[in-house]
Amino acid sequence: MSGHGTPIPMTSYKSSGLSGVADVPGDKSISHRSLILGAMAVGETKITGLLEGEDVLDTAKAMQAFGAEVTKHEDGSWSVHGVGVGGFAEPDQVMDCGNSGTGVRLIMGAMATCPISVTFTGDASLNKRPMARVTDPLALFGAQTVGRSGGRLPMTIVGAESPVPVNYTVPVPSAQVKSAVLLAGLNAPGQTVVIEQEATRDHTERMLAGFGAEISTEETNDGRVITLTGQPELKPQTIAVPRDPSSAAFPVCAALITEGSDVLVPNIGLNPTRAGLFDTLREMGADLVYENMREEGGEPVADLRAKYSPNMKGIEVPEWRAASMIDEYPVLSVVAANAEGQTVMRGVKELRVKESDRIDAMARGLRANGVEVDEGDDWWIVTGMGIGNVPGGATCASHLDHRIAMSFMVLGFSTQQPVSVDDGGPIATSFPIFEPLMTQLGADIRSE
Repeated sequence: MSGHGTPIPMTSYKSSGLSGVADVPGDKSISHRSLILGAMAVGETKITGLLEGEDVLDTAKAMQAFGAEVTKHEDGSWSVHGVGVGGFAEPDQVMDCGNSGTGVRLIMGAMATCPISVTFTGDASLNKRPMARVTDPLALFGAQTVGRSGGRLPMTIVGAESPVPVNYTVPVPSAQVKSAVLLAGLNAPGQTVVIEQEATRDHTERMLAGFGAEISTEETNDGRVITLTGQPELKPQTIAVPRDPSSAAFPVCAALITEGSDVLVPNIGLNPTRAGLFDTLREMGADLVYENMREEGGEPVADLRAKYSPNMKGIEVPEWRAASMIDEYPVLSVVAANAEGQTVMRGVKELRVKESDRIDAMARGLRANGVEVDEGDDWWIVTGMGIGNVPGGATCASHLDHRIAMSFMVLGFSTQQPVSVDDGGPIATSFPIFEPLMTQLGADIRSE
């Protein structure tokens, strides 16, 4: 599958008895950060379990373009010989970040306080996404930006020659914005402070501490205050990347709605800023348990066992939980369609500016398959029909969005008629083994 080439139509058929072990890929968020911080350290960082999807591979190429030595070894591990904080070289070519909003925004932050100029571009989907939310705070450090109208790619960033530390309150919950500011702050003197009123995934803070940065987090009446002391010498690390909870969401949700299923998904990262979907599913009545809970590399990890759950009920998802499961709402809406009653999702406007407008994309596809969906700017409601009662039979647009494509493939496992997507190619950006993994469990997915 290719996220950038000729469309690959895919169709999902009613399945039964998904079973076995689902070895999902490494965590995408942690994979990106491992490569970037490894490139900013002095010495060799060793990485196992790196997600080798197109998004992460694009970040690896970017780190090479900045002068770091990035190597994949025969045993599947990776190593990064870093150039140190502030040591990035100016790339010879335009930096193509493909489909990855995380990759491009974090890379922008990492280079914004280096005295270099970089031109960024991406695929058709990425070039539509707003970048001002990142470039605005980076300008406070002294970086300059020239891009298309609306703050869109292609865009050139001229890094600050004499960066200054920044005190910045993140206006909307966004781990990407927070992380970009923190990465920029690494090469600014003094203390950079980021305040987020709603907590978002904290992989960057955890990993910065692991690499030896002086960073602290304090809960205050104004929100979470993160203070980073700039210009450290980051120490190389040995990183075992846990498996991605956002990828685990698909075999987990598939098992819950597919009759006779019992699927084990091992070694899943359960960082509390990422595990909101699993809490929500259990509140809906899902038969989902955590086994062998432990800690690896500073991150909580467990094996997830998901079984067919025919009696799930719709709930109102707590609005405060949105940041911890924002990428999982599309596949949650598929489970909601198979539950009884309404599932109400609020505080989710961030879904409007992902790889696609995910509320619109899922609402249109679910309606085409016979499911009632209501929506507003910041909310949507799916009225469930009960497992086995969703008609299906439609072809849905994936809008170059991997999570939309995979969500509709999961929907087809329980619908009365097959469900298709116009292009499953983008799945390769985050979950390149999705189709063979689901097939091995017993799903019937066919590429045309």
